[in-house]
Amino acid sequence: LMDPVQGLPDLVFTANAGLVWHDTVYLSSFRHAARQGETPVDAAWFSMQGFRTVDVPAGSYFEGAGDALFCGDTLYAGYLVRSDAASMQWLGAQMGCRVIPLQLVDGRFYHLDTCFCPLDHQTAIYFPGAFDDYARRALSQVPKLIAVDEDEAARFACNAVVVGRDVVLNAGCPKLEAALQSEGFKTHATELGEFLKSGGSAKCLTLRLDGETAAIWPQAG
Repeated sequence: LMDPVQGLPDLVFTANAGLVWHDTVYLSSFRHAARQGETPVDAAWFSMQGFRTVDVPAGSYFEGAGDALFCGDTLYAGYLVRSDAASMQWLGAQMGCRVIPLQLVDGRFYHLDTCFCPLDHQTAIYFPGAFDDYARRALSQVPKLIAVDEDEAARFACNAVVVGRDVVLNAGCPKLEAALQSEGFKTHATELGEFLKSGGSAKCLTLRLDGETAAIWPQAG
């Protein structure tokens, strides 16, 4: 749990604090001044928990697990709206993993985790309209993609928390719930409308410290 800090209302969206990899956290470098004060707060918390913290190169933008999601051993990386592609390629080089940049083209879906959610090593949900043509083709490398319609995507249906076969998502997304249940997942609809007003939902409010269910991390060097 993070303690609130006066003047940092978006600190609640802990997914953006950084990208966790083994005992290392690559800290976020926020694009907008309103969030830049979060980084030292997050860095102090991670250090107290025993993580090694690393800054991305100066002058680059990177907004943590909001824009960097493993599906299997591949890091899918959202860029353009908040993070930049160069920072993602730098991260891939640090971790020794393949990076697939995905350009986001709809301002409503400003982080990758608002429109793409890996469920396991081979399965993900996504909203096609959030991506450019190249990104949609690149996403076809995920063996099983489940498309979310626009109405439910606008409720941040893709911004879900996955723990094993359990999926926690915002209420009001019955079509996605049915699709997930047909694939053997257990859904937990949770009313998160107040957070939606600030542009976040279940995934934005959490940061997994031990590796996402869908992630196959490269070995630490």
